[in-house]
Amino acid sequence: MSTISTNYIHGHAAAGLTVPSRRAELQIEVVRKSIHLLIGFVPMVATLIGVPPTLLLLGAGIILYTSAEYLRYTGTRVPLISRITELASRDRDKNHFVLGPVTLGLGAMLALMLYPEPAASIAIYALAFGDGMASLFGKAFGRIKLPLTGGKSLEGSLGCFLAVFIPTYLLVEPQVSLAIVIAAFAAFIEALPTRDFDNIVMPTVTGAFALLVL
Repeated sequence: MSTISTNYIHGHAAAGLTVPSRRAELQIEVVRKSIHLLIGFVPMVATLIGVPPTLLLLGAGIILYTSAEYLRYTGTRVPLISRITELASRDRDKNHFVLGPVTLGLGAMLALMLYPEPAASIAIYALAFGDGMASLFGKAFGRIKLPLTGGKSLEGSLGCFLAVFIPTYLLVEPQVSLAIVIAAFAAFIEALPTRDFDNIVMPTVTGAFALLVL
């Protein structure tokens, strides 16, 4: 066993945490990123009912989740919401207030408020699909670690690139070169070690870049 693996196990044991298997980590990521994928419906909803009502829905969702998570954190479980939160929680989230869904909703709201179309949709798709596929590809296939990324992998970045390229190309076709540039930039931003702030950084920075190049 490598020194890194040994230190990882010893560190978890000292903290009273279990060491998740690769399969268990992938299962957690599937649940977490399924929630991410739901944000991909936001541009469609905004088209159907308008941006202001969509912002109100996102804000209401954030308030509802925050209330439920506060109750769970203080010992009162909320049916369904608390269970989903626990299923999607990583080791570092244990015994903490889980902020992921809050920053996810805020990231989508910022994209809608800051950018016109199609930059707003590209920003949200980068958040929903790019960040989600990067994690899943990284957990499932990640072998080549990228330097200065906090352990992220080349395979994860390729997954992010593909996940952002496809919807971006559909929005800007036939400008395939622009879709490639935007997807490559999104993959670069996703690879940065932004940790709990990735749901904010990914859509706002990608949206700004998309607005610039478009």
